[in-house]
Amino acid sequence: MSEPPDAAEHGPPADSSFETFYGASVDRVHRALAVALGDVHLAREATDEAMARAFVRWPAVSRCDNPGGWVFRVGLNWATSWRRKLRRERALPESEHGMPVVEAPGPDGDAAAALTLLSVEARAVVVCRIVFGLSTADTAAVLRIAEGTVRSRLSRAMTVLRKALEVS
Repeated sequence: MSEPPDAAEHGPPADSSFETFYGASVDRVHRALAVALGDVHLAREATDEAMARAFVRWPAVSRCDNPGGWVFRVGLNWATSWRRKLRRERALPESEHGMPVVEAPGPDGDAAAALTLLSVEARAVVVCRIVFGLSTADTAAVLRIAEGTVRSRLSRAMTVLRKALEVS
């Protein structure tokens, strides 16, 4: 699996212990998931679940070029699956998934509100390209989508964000 940017830096921590990785990465992974998902509570659960899975698989995960990216992707996948399951159980639209939606940490209120206008898929592209500064190719690898899909999602997302924020 390709990985998004590590929460601390690329590559495993110098001592390669899970404890060191966790301490250096958990907050940044949580913030990235909160922005991508638009829900800090769901992002916390996704981060915890992904970190638990990383702990169990630490010998393999620690050898990844980007363990923090692996955790980000696992958390994003877990949250997406959880939302699908909840929608099926409750038959509610995604925006009414039962969890309180609050501002993600980091961006100002207007930016956070504008981000909620985007789909999770578009937010994930924005997080990878804008927040983490990944290239189009790296973003495509991280999200396991085509480079053209990255470009089109980013273009559409930026159009929505510019309009919502009234920026030229």
